[in-house]
Formats: sequence, C-alpha cells, structure tokens
Amino acid sequence: MFVDETPLEVIGGDGGNGCVSFRREKYVPRGGPDGGDGGDGGNVVLVADPDMRTLLPYRHRHRFQAENGRHGQGANKTGRSGDDLELRVPVGTVVLDEDGVTALADMAETGARWLAAHGGRGGRGNARFTSSVRQAPTRHDPGEPGQIRKLRLELKLLADLGLVGFPNAGKSTLLSRLSAARPKIADYPFTTLEPHLGVVDRGGYRSFVVADIPGLIEGASRGAGLGHRFLRHVERCRLLLHLVDPSDRDSSAVERIRLLDHELSQHSAALAGRPRILVATKLDALDDRSRSEVEAVRRYAEVHGLRFHAISAVRGDGLADLVAAAGRALDDLGPVDSKDDA
Repeated sequence: MFVDETPLEVIGGDGGNGCVSFRREKYVPRGGPDGGDGGDGGNVVLVADPDMRTLLPYRHRHRFQAENGRHGQGANKTGRSGDDLELRVPVGTVVLDEDGVTALADMAETGARWLAAHGGRGGRGNARFTSSVRQAPTRHDPGEPGQIRKLRLELKLLADLGLVGFPNAGKSTLLSRLSAARPKIADYPFTTLEPHLGVVDRGGYRSFVVADIPGLIEGASRGAGLGHRFLRHVERCRLLLHLVDPSDRDSSAVERIRLLDHELSQHSAALAGRPRILVATKLDALDDRSRSEVEAVRRYAEVHGLRFHAISAVRGDGLADLVAAAGRALDDLGPVDSKDDA
C-alpha cells in the first residue's frame, strides 16, 4: 500500500533525576554527599532511508518516544543516558508542523538526519551542591521532561521525469515499456491509484527515474478526482512528459493540454514553468479524426516552443527517440540540486 502522508507525534526521553546520597563507610570519616547526576533522555531523530518507499510503517502507529535517562545513584554514579530513537522515512519526505503549513525539514537526500525532539536533561545530584558553607546538601534536581512535538509527514517522490496526463492517456503502459515497473493497466479511468517509479536505461551505463502520477482531471488542484492527492509528487520532477491521447473523443487534444497546464499552475506557480515534452500516444489506434488531432498537438508544440513526440507504447513506435530526447533534456538541465526541488 502506498502511504504518502501521516500525522506523527514524537517525544524525547525524560531526563533522570539527580540522586541524594551520603557516603557512609567504616573507617571513612566525613564521607560527605555522593549523589550522582541523572542521565539525559534520548533524542528522536528522523533519517532518510533509500530503502523505504512509503510512510506505511506510520499508518497505524503515530506516537513514538525515545528512551528515558536513568536516575543518578550513590557513589557519584551518573545515570545512563537514554538511547536516541531513529525513525526511518523515505527519501523525499517533507516534515511539516501540526497544521501542515510550515515546512520544518526536507529529507531530500539519502542519509539526511533531522532532530525531531530533544531529550530532557538529567538532573543534578546532591554532590553538585557541595560548598564550603553547605557540606551536607540535600538538594537535587529532577530530570527535565523530553520535548513533545506534533508533526505531519508528506512524501514527495524523487524522480527525474514525471508522466502526467488525463486518465487513460497511456502513462502506465509507457512506464511498463520503458522500465521494469509493472503498474496495473486496464481500459477504464483511474486504473492507477498510486504513483509508481521505474528506472529507464538510456544506454552507456546511464539511467533516469520516471514517476507515473495518477491521472489528473479538471479541478484536481481544488480537490476533484484522485489527482489532487498526488500533485505534490510532480513538484520533485525535473522534466515532465505530458501525455495526451488523440483518440479521446470527449474533447480536443489541445483543449486537454490547456486544462492540465491550468491545473498544474493552480497547484504551484513553479510547475507552470517546468520543462516538458508533449507526447501524443496510442498511434496504433488512430483514425482520420485522431490523426488530425496529432497534427494539432504538433502545431501547438511548435507555437509554444515545446518538444513533441508521437508514440505507440503498445507497438514500441517512437520509444527509443523519446528516451533519447528525454535524456538529452535532463542533461541540459544539469545536475540535481535538491534545494531547488522543494
């Protein structure tokens, strides 16, 4: 199951109490106070793990607390500090405040660490309060409580290339032909219910990652359909392949292109200027009308200065040229800078 958002409550471990103790041993006069300090509570740390794909481990359990520090003991023994609690999250996870408004951390790199909750400091034992005028202090400090924070985790997939388009535009079929990914493919809208990632071999020991984003519909940026749940995943993609089905008779291909562009720009202004390639799909199922739709899309691409490709994922027509063009476009964009992908 693909889980890409969840609430999370993290609690640092409590610090141990300081100890009140006096040294009492035979033949040792004036032993004095020897109460040790309490140990510090453990911290809660989030760690970006490349082996995780979803936030499923946190679907049913939302509350996590680090280990408490141990209390101090006599003979000046300091209590053991609590162990830190490391919570693994997928690379690309964004940590938000409880309201989901302010971004606190972006776990966009493998191995990234973020201190989510501080452990409490251990209290001082009575040996700490000894002075020339107070030689038998009974004062000690209790341990401090650990920090409590309520957070919200949202996953934004990290991919070089994002496949976007209306339902049944051929995104899943294309992904299955370009990579080893096997998304569900069927002839009805919203077949794909969750994003899928695939790695495309472009030759020469080079590759890029493709994300199949579930079909968007008009009004997706306002919550219509399924696509609004996954629009944030498009933000991470450096290049978009905008797939359009010229055989769809519900509306013209150019009209659907404009509708999807509008939904992306409504979600994020940065998406409006994201580099993209227009792709007419399903060349194996064209009639006279749909052939004219392909030419309309080609002209639209020329007018707007966009790259254009026509393919048949079923027969494999144009796939090699499309992979080569996408690879060149990614090369032109230069190396990935995770700071620009938030």
